[in-house]
Amino acid sequence: MVPARPNVAAGIPSSSVKHSKRSGNDDRHINIQFKKSPTKIPYKAIACATVQCLVGAVLVITGCLLLAGYLSNVGTSRAVPFLIVGVLVFLPGFYHLFVACRAHRGCRGYSYDDLPDLDD
Repeated sequence: MVPARPNVAAGIPSSSVKHSKRSGNDDRHINIQFKKSPTKIPYKAIACATVQCLVGAVLVITGCLLLAGYLSNVGTSRAVPFLIVGVLVFLPGFYHLFVACRAHRGCRGYSYDDLPDLDD
């Protein structure tokens, strides 16, 4: 007698697995395939977006203060790079925080799946 092959995924012998045949004209779907898995909140992505937003805001404010002459009289040669880098850092951080807030509130069209997954 040949021993039953074990099911590799479940670790159980194939003789104990129950199968049932479906009729040829049965096109019903199984409800399990439509159930959503619980959403996983990407805390690392939200923390990264918060840091980006804060650093970008500090750089934009510093650039504005340099441009206005409150910090020093360097003119636009030093203020413009602060403003450009500040805007480039602030916008993605603000966008991801906005998406995270809308997903947390449960607004239609927003989910945590829209945020980058930083959990490797």
